[in-house]
Amino acid sequence: MIRFRFTLTPLGRVAPWGHEDRSLHWFGLTDGWYWIELADHELLRYSPDPLRRTDPTPQRPYVDYFLARLWEDLIEMTPAVLEPVPADLLDFVAGDPGVWRSVDSDAASTAAVWWDGHTLDLGYLRQPPRIRAWRTVSDDLDVVTVTWRHDDDGDIRFTAPPSGRVVISCELFLAAVRRFDHELMTAMERRIRALERSGPPNGVHLDLKQLRAEHAERMTWLARGLRRVPRTDWTAVRAGAMELRQGLTVRE
Repeated sequence: MIRFRFTLTPLGRVAPWGHEDRSLHWFGLTDGWYWIELADHELLRYSPDPLRRTDPTPQRPYVDYFLARLWEDLIEMTPAVLEPVPADLLDFVAGDPGVWRSVDSDAASTAAVWWDGHTLDLGYLRQPPRIRAWRTVSDDLDVVTVTWRHDDDGDIRFTAPPSGRVVISCELFLAAVRRFDHELMTAMERRIRALERSGPPNGVHLDLKQLRAEHAERMTWLARGLRRVPRTDWTAVRAGAMELRQGLTVRE
């Protein structure tokens, strides 16, 4: 089981952007908390003690950021995840780049970029876990493997184990992406309608026509993203993977 969960910040508590010229927009209105339910785990749920050190009065124990960022990055990542990984590259896609050789070549760069395309971008967070996913297809199998790893330095901790791996059907993964998109678009539709009735908060610039137009355009993002087919140069990826892993005698 996998589900991308979230709660939006109540509309009256969404902080405008800027100081003198305060404004709001679609991205800013997605302020909230989010996490990922994966099997029996909650990824991106902070442990209580380190959380209190960084935020003495946390409202929720989850990532506190703009939902738009997770949504955009998931749409960007999904086409790469849905492209089946050839059997001879499974060790590479599941491996640790920390053990790669330092190689300066076009093939190595291509392989590294392909590997990174299976990683959910959480670089905007402090000490984030590395969450990755890839698809495996065979005669009687069509699954997505989701892995995570967090190097705990004692400052930021999560409730999930430091590392783990869960295998789910590709159908379930895609359904979870679609559900997240639907739930976020529905929540933002309600938010926009409320603002259209009440008008922008006092002293805050918010172009309601632009907000409505942007929402309509963003509602097409997932469908367009799913139509995007990666043009992977498998020859280059294989050559680069061999260069990066040359000399390794054990599986990472």
